[in-house]
Amino acid sequence: MLNKKYFILPFLILGVVLSGCGTVEEAVTNPPSVSEEPASREFFAMDTYMTITAYGEHGQEAADAAAEEINRLDQLISIGNPDSEIYHVNASGSGELSAPVGYLVERSLALYESTGGLFDIAIFPVMEEWGFPTQEYRVPDETEILQTLPLTDASKIKYDVQSAQISFETEQMKIDLGGITKGYASAEVMEIFRRYGVESGLVSLGGNVQLCGSRTDGSPWRVAIQGALEDADYIGILSASDTAVITSGGYERYFEENGKTYHHIIDPRTGYPAESGLLSVTIVSEDGTLADALSTALFIMGRDEAINYWHQHEQEFDFILFDEKEEVTISEGIAGAFESEYPVHIIQRDQG
Repeated sequence: MLNKKYFILPFLILGVVLSGCGTVEEAVTNPPSVSEEPASREFFAMDTYMTITAYGEHGQEAADAAAEEINRLDQLISIGNPDSEIYHVNASGSGELSAPVGYLVERSLALYESTGGLFDIAIFPVMEEWGFPTQEYRVPDETEILQTLPLTDASKIKYDVQSAQISFETEQMKIDLGGITKGYASAEVMEIFRRYGVESGLVSLGGNVQLCGSRTDGSPWRVAIQGALEDADYIGILSASDTAVITSGGYERYFEENGKTYHHIIDPRTGYPAESGLLSVTIVSEDGTLADALSTALFIMGRDEAINYWHQHEQEFDFILFDEKEEVTISEGIAGAFESEYPVHIIQRDQG
């Protein structure tokens, strides 16, 4: 198991403890250059704690603008806010979407097709049956699941890009963009950083991390990849720059009933928590939106199917899989940047 010589970055730089449903935590062996203090913002949005850190002359302006943008997005996509676009669409079954929400729906539907329906923004009615949105947890009976599953068919979502109109072909369908919005938000923060001339910084959205450039001394950031073991904070360290590092695992949200644990990553094929043999999935990609969605989809797929999917999209992302055997499987593209004390299997790219 990795020892504790790695310090959690929010503690080291910001001097505060961040809590929430984190999936990836930043870690470094040495602090960035002490000659330049970071600007930062810490706040609660999208149902989680967030931290924005930026270095440079206009770092504080960038951090403030990024926080404002994240809060704006939260107001648009919130499933519980009666003023949000998604709340209105879910209540009425149709509506006109703003540019960012429309983009998220468009990307989500494309990823629904790409993953064979495993990334499914229409899973929300089943999530409600389990009580995850309200934290009023319960185990629904089989009849309830079977009655609700027909509502989770995202192919029944119609979205016209030109008119920005969305509608549901089936009554009582509902959507939730929570599985993709944090990744999109982190990508938007990177754009804001660029506008303000920030060349070194990061954003942690509930633990999901996107990195801007390298550390101020030119070395890569060191990101601790969280696992799912009670006696381990993380399963390895990834050295990375200018990329998103996003993890999904059943340990993020779960409850126990009659001695059994039920986590929040629902398999849309069954309506029950995914039992894929994986404990966590980390996606590494320059595209934060893609990484966010795929961390969920590949978790549901399981190891073999996830590897097959990666072979079809090798240029788009890399992965770190942690399974019930306490073994790690990673893709070739990050093999030289990842260190772990667990057994590591490296999947080579296709040579064709």
